[in-house]
Amino acid sequence: MTTFLGNSPWKCSSYPPGPEVLRRSHLLSLVGDGGLEMDLLKDLESLQFEYGVQEEDHCWLYLQGRSRGLMIKACAHATFFCKLLCNLRESLHEKQASKCLSTGSLHTPDDGALKVGIIGGGRLGKQLAHVLFQLVPIPAESLRISTRRPEALAEFRELGIQCFYDNPSLVVWADVIFLCCLPSQLPKICMEINSSLDKACIVYSFVAAVPIPRLRLLLNHTSILRPHYQCGDSVNIWGSKKDITAALQDPVILHATCPYNPAGGIVLNIKWLEGVFYAALNVCKAREMPHLQVLQLLNGLFLSVHFESCGKDGASCPKFQLVDFVSKVYAKNLPQRRPFPWFDLTAVQLKETPFGQHLSTRTALQDHLTQLYCDSFGVSLTKEQRPVVCPGSPSQ
Repeated sequence: MTTFLGNSPWKCSSYPPGPEVLRRSHLLSLVGDGGLEMDLLKDLESLQFEYGVQEEDHCWLYLQGRSRGLMIKACAHATFFCKLLCNLRESLHEKQASKCLSTGSLHTPDDGALKVGIIGGGRLGKQLAHVLFQLVPIPAESLRISTRRPEALAEFRELGIQCFYDNPSLVVWADVIFLCCLPSQLPKICMEINSSLDKACIVYSFVAAVPIPRLRLLLNHTSILRPHYQCGDSVNIWGSKKDITAALQDPVILHATCPYNPAGGIVLNIKWLEGVFYAALNVCKAREMPHLQVLQLLNGLFLSVHFESCGKDGASCPKFQLVDFVSKVYAKNLPQRRPFPWFDLTAVQLKETPFGQHLSTRTALQDHLTQLYCDSFGVSLTKEQRPVVCPGSPSQ
């Protein structure tokens, strides 16, 4: 049986907890998810989450930690994705500006800033907005929220973030759209926005109850990312007293969110990571950048560090190759100055891909991507795992 935790759109296979647990879960959502709000309840025993819960219902208390763990992982992975795109777009902008300067072109390239829209101003939408604003960081002018109750988001308007209720206009403006709504709201939202979606706009869905094929049909769109989480035996390591932004600065919690780490009993389907990198290739395709330059750019941005096992000169350090992303037959017939093809991100997450095959067999590449992930949050790996910078490569 599927159980939904508050407004969280993730599902876990469990029987429903008793009404007392649900009532206190609702109370907890009203007072906040940690931080100063929780401190107000510190000495009030009757308002503690566990108070009054029948002994036979104690077995369901782990759902509180699981819900928080899912929220933290979801926000962390969305942040990593946006950081990766921001770095890539900034590099593309610099290259385009340099090219215009050298050729004397009067064309002014765009500033490369990533524009992010969030549809849904509930608990997930608010947490995501805080994390993206503080940790990517997405500037206030590049972050907008569309919700049915924009008047409830005064805290974001004070930061300079535009909050309104106009899903179609948000989609026209944004490069990335995060869907943070309930499953019951999704069909109406998709009907509102599907005709406004640009091919290059990436829709990132947290609505786990709606699978990718259904999303593709509702949106008539292929640039869709949807992280899929599976829940196993829970171990609550998620720091109940910290807000999510602070939690992601904790090395233990941050390492637990790494794509290859099943800590906390929550496992991310690694097809999401494939989708992230194919989405990056699509960003380069939109600029018609030759594929050899794209590979050079990706290697410089995302594989610029290596471990001691790679050798002092980094000769064994993994590098992206053309055949890592496309078939050998396609690679053989692709002219050097041609860009990558446009990739269907829904197909990438549903079918076997060259990059998925390469990623599953190269532990060195997995280690480098783990380092990239942690480094993007400013959190170092342990001393034994710490990489060194490749000679001649830019540091992250």
